[in-house]
Amino acid sequence: MNSINLPRNKVTRAIKEFIVDGDHPCLMAQSVVDENTVDTIVLESSSFKEIKKLYTFIENGVLTKDSDSNVFTSLIAVFPDLEIKDVEEFELFLWDVLYKLNAMDAYDWDPSVSEKLHDNNYSFSIAGSAFYIVGMFPKSPRKARRMPYVSLVFNWHSQFEKLRKMGVFDHVKKRIRQRDKNLQGSINPMLKDFGTQTEAMQYSGKIVDKNWKCPYFEKPVE
Repeated sequence: MNSINLPRNKVTRAIKEFIVDGDHPCLMAQSVVDENTVDTIVLESSSFKEIKKLYTFIENGVLTKDSDSNVFTSLIAVFPDLEIKDVEEFELFLWDVLYKLNAMDAYDWDPSVSEKLHDNNYSFSIAGSAFYIVGMFPKSPRKARRMPYVSLVFNWHSQFEKLRKMGVFDHVKKRIRQRDKNLQGSINPMLKDFGTQTEAMQYSGKIVDKNWKCPYFEKPVE
């Protein structure tokens, strides 16, 4: 299937079927999809040219976002042509995309989070805004991440902080984790509260230990 011929509305419909109709464990994901406050971009590949389109898409999202709004949003990059066989391959793909995004980003890192990969308060930053990234693909080891197409979800870190200020974050978190346990039979062992362990270890859905190294940002400089 060629993504050039894949209508955007088919992609968004597939996302809605997975998240909303499928009663996805993440209540926040259900909310943004059901209320159409999620923006989606369809990309042909992870080539530099296509990731440049993704960067512009995210930058526009950052520049037009109302920081005072209580409407929660997400950005989703979908790669319908990609077929990834396992989580190891997916981890390489995810960090390749992030590496390219970082390489073309001229903005300073979001000062509310750390840019040091293994700091407990690390979060990926694009166009001066921090994002918590959820990698999803059909063969993910986590059922909640088995999106019909290879996808990267960019969630604004500031929205989680807003939930904390509203005093509802812990309640929402507990409900989501219980729903995920009901679906999978266990809570995702990689999930840790922000500030207790680098969230970078959570992005791909792969189970890793404290000795984990990022396959791209820690590779030798050639």
